[in-house]
Amino acid sequence: MTRVRQPSPQTAAVLRALAADPAQWRYGYELGQQVGLKAGSLYPILIRLADRGLLEASWETDPPQGRPPRHLYRLTGAGLQAAQALAPAATPAPRTRPEPRGAW
Repeated sequence: MTRVRQPSPQTAAVLRALAADPAQWRYGYELGQQVGLKAGSLYPILIRLADRGLLEASWETDPPQGRPPRHLYRLTGAGLQAAQALAPAATPAPRTRPEPRGAW
């Protein structure tokens, strides 16, 4: 029996960001900026998603002079299905201050 786990909020954010335009190749740095993740959190997520067949990863073919090629990522068909299956992003309830209690 295979257990299906819900992705972490960070993984879900990455999937949603990629699902906004699933055919477009994206740079890791750009994704990190969009979803608010640092490299130490983002790249392990991208590697896991690629290992599970939810992302395609490729090297940039024509980097500008003097810059090494970068990795590019985009969703596979299975990745797009996984992104679409996610529950809509929950919006946090607004914080309110508790009403002050009456004097003792």
